Amino acid sequence: MMDIRQLRYFSTIVQEGQITRAAKKLHIAQPPLSHQLKLLEEDLGVTLFERNGRKLELTQPGEVLYKHAQNILKQLEETIKEVRESNEGLRGILSVGSVKSCFAHLPQKLKEYLQKYPLVTLQLREGDTFVISELLKSREVEVGITRLPMDLNDFSYIRLSKDPYVAVLPAELLKQQSTKTEISMLELKELPLLLLHRIQGYGQFELIINECRRHGFEPKVVCECPDVSMILSLVSAGIGATIIPRDTLLSFPTDNIKVLHISDSTISTEAAIVWKKDRYLSKNARSFIQMFQ
Repeated sequence: MMDIRQLRYFSTIVQEGQITRAAKKLHIAQPPLSHQLKLLEEDLGVTLFERNGRKLELTQPGEVLYKHAQNILKQLEETIKEVRESNEGLRGILSVGSVKSCFAHLPQKLKEYLQKYPLVTLQLREGDTFVISELLKSREVEVGITRLPMDLNDFSYIRLSKDPYVAVLPAELLKQQSTKTEISMLELKELPLLLLHRIQGYGQFELIINECRRHGFEPKVVCECPDVSMILSLVSAGIGATIIPRDTLLSFPTDNIKVLHISDSTISTEAAIVWKKDRYLSKNARSFIQMFQ
């Protein structure tokens, strides 16, 4: 009968691509590992791998088993963690994913958290809102700091601060207008724009495009990118302007750029702390979320 040990062996073989490498990672000899794989295939009545040279490739039944094996092993890990946590204080890992443009919400909270719980180790991941939502679904992180809008059907969340959009221009464009503090949407019509664009889903890009259209023009978009640090580097180099949430700038250097209030824009954005619904949250994660309530 298939057991947890066999699922762990099978998953390691998939991840390593070879039985030899999997055996080394598991610290066992190759013949016993090959024997366990054979027993698993006989028990299920299927072939799990096909050989492609020295590399093993999953068959369709193998892909089905691997998908479920990952979930089972993750659930087992969470069960063990929950049982242990019921009898001890906060220690271990706090895994947090953050959108770069929302990172300003994290440093002070993380400082306070680590001062309160010094035995906890942080694991931080970054990506756009789509990437962070996928990391939450796959349980690679427990908590995310994301930029709204996003599909929240699978998540619980707390809204954080609301923030206006600002225009960020290369400083060299405003040498003759060094005291300028605001700009209109129609003035942006004439500028090449570099805009944040998620890998997938509706977000800031569509919000800004629609705002430009509301003011009667199609923006001159010369670059779409999911990484705000790259966008700001390109603006600093004089390639064009961008429109981003104001609090984004708290986490990045502002050399060679000029930040202007948009006088006639009505759009704003919110960040949120999010976590997966109907899934066990560690004490570490629950304590961190409470800091935002």
